[in-house]
Amino acid sequence: MAPPTQTTSAPSPTPSQTDPASKGSPANTPEAQALFNKVAEQGEQVKKLKAEKAPKDQVDAAVKSLLDLKAHYKTLSGAEYKPASGAGREDKRKEKENQSEKQSKKQGGEARRGKEPTREQDKSAGSGGAGEGQGPKKQTRLGLESKKEENLADWYSQVITKAEMIEYYDVSGCYVLRPWSFAIWETIKSFIDAGIKKLGVENCYFPMFVSQAALEKEKSHIADFAPEVAWVTRSGKTELAEPIAVRPTSETVMYPAYAKWVQSHRDLPIKLNQWCNVVRWEFKHPQPFLRTREFLWQEGHTAFATKEEAAEEVLLILELYAQVYEELMAIPVVRGRKTEKEKFAGGDYTTTVEAFISASGRAIQGATSHHLGQNFSKMFDITFEDPKRPGEKQFVFQNSWGLTTRTIGVLTMVHGDNMGLVLPPRVACLQIIIIPCGITASLPEEERDTLLQKCSQYLDRLMKIGIRAKADLRDNYSPGWKFNHWELKGVPVRVEVGPRDMKSSQFVAVRRDTGDKLTIKEDEAENRMRDLLEEIQTNLYTRASNDLKKHMVVADSMEQFQKEMDQGKIVQIPFCGEIECEDWIKKTTAKDQDVEPGAPSMGAKSLCIPFKPLQELKAGQMCVSGKEPAKYYTLFGRSY
Repeated sequence: MAPPTQTTSAPSPTPSQTDPASKGSPANTPEAQALFNKVAEQGEQVKKLKAEKAPKDQVDAAVKSLLDLKAHYKTLSGAEYKPASGAGREDKRKEKENQSEKQSKKQGGEARRGKEPTREQDKSAGSGGAGEGQGPKKQTRLGLESKKEENLADWYSQVITKAEMIEYYDVSGCYVLRPWSFAIWETIKSFIDAGIKKLGVENCYFPMFVSQAALEKEKSHIADFAPEVAWVTRSGKTELAEPIAVRPTSETVMYPAYAKWVQSHRDLPIKLNQWCNVVRWEFKHPQPFLRTREFLWQEGHTAFATKEEAAEEVLLILELYAQVYEELMAIPVVRGRKTEKEKFAGGDYTTTVEAFISASGRAIQGATSHHLGQNFSKMFDITFEDPKRPGEKQFVFQNSWGLTTRTIGVLTMVHGDNMGLVLPPRVACLQIIIIPCGITASLPEEERDTLLQKCSQYLDRLMKIGIRAKADLRDNYSPGWKFNHWELKGVPVRVEVGPRDMKSSQFVAVRRDTGDKLTIKEDEAENRMRDLLEEIQTNLYTRASNDLKKHMVVADSMEQFQKEMDQGKIVQIPFCGEIECEDWIKKTTAKDQDVEPGAPSMGAKSLCIPFKPLQELKAGQMCVSGKEPAKYYTLFGRSY
């Protein structure tokens, strides 16, 4: 993998280089200039809304957009956004930073395996240049500059860009998935693909365009998606006779074909899945992976002769999704059914897996599996002749289910720390990185070659037992820089091999999840490393599971519910299930909240009716509103 370049700073920035209009500055690129202007325009928009005393939610949305634009500008240019008048102060701060980086570079070149560097010293070495005899020296601002617990939005933006997961694009809400993140998606894809094929599902592909007539056939369905639909209205300079929609989901794309294919009970079941992209032109401000205008997903669409068959599949698919989170990504989820208000538009009921991000105190929908009943089959006339009822046509029962690239964002938010991404071994495209250490100018060339050869031997041995490994033998970066680089990218284990290690027939393994260093004998490499990866996987799941248990509680009164919510928890409350009551809860819990963009400040929404609630309802128990009898404990919380 090529060394990261988007965050590289010039060795000695002069005062003029911190000015967005100066030549040679990273901020002088056309993209950065355009973004600088966008920030200025958004700032004026915020001032205008505040001056006009616009509605609170409108001001909040504008402020959040401004902060996100500033964070994007900082990531892109390497400098804080400052109006022209603030450039002087910024120049002095940059000069101080550069002096600090020069000092770090000097310290980084002195770090050797004989003096075991601390993690903090490793970071200084990473910010500095290469060690002696390591080739051309480079200076890179590699590490994170924001802390997860202090500024989650800025931290998240830095992790996904500096870990080389995302590249920003000039169409808002659309992003480039770089190989590091796409490899995670490929692992998830392979896991799901194997699982659904065991259930008899086949892959296919349908067009991304859907006619207006087909899209509007199921009224309640399109009503829910209408604000998000992107339309193609022109070809070149010619207006189309009828606008064509870009699929927000594919029920209305696929079901006209199902109507042609199904004639008899012998044509059932139909079990199809497609891996594709969809477009939902969100009005809310987009966030990479979590809420984007275009995203990748799989969507399964099945049709059955009986409701029982369809209902069984809904839960089988939901459990597969839960396995993706829990077994692959080491993230615990809450399985449950959506309320009437939150269910899929046009469906009978929706099941879901919900994850929790403690850093923001918010839950996030992980994946959904819907039972559509006969609603769509009646609209699209998908019928079959039942041999038990000759001459009588029956409508099929249908399901749809999907999981998206949002999973990558959830993975980042749950496991990531202040040093960057943390990848569970089962989902990591690279599980072990091998780094040679102690190569100095005084090291004889023969010993240097022997050391590099030893690293390659370890690589071959690990790859032979199915471990995804790589040896970083680049000679223009110091070991400290490499440590930080791969730590930022979340590689589960780092193997360090130095001249002393070779003489002792051992190596050092460093865990990404805990930072622990282990000395391992050379002849135990395969067994110990295989076991270590499983230990890391288990530890990450246990840590996240304990976090969820600590933050998911029960409350039987509105006062207690509000108190727990304000402490960043998700809460199971007795609930009547009525849509009007859910609206009231959302409005009530949003009262008197300090609205800070990016903070969990909106009202509570229902997440799911858990299949396994923390406790059962008591006889005669009332809804938390106090107006109607409770039907079930329902999980509520602030949500993405």
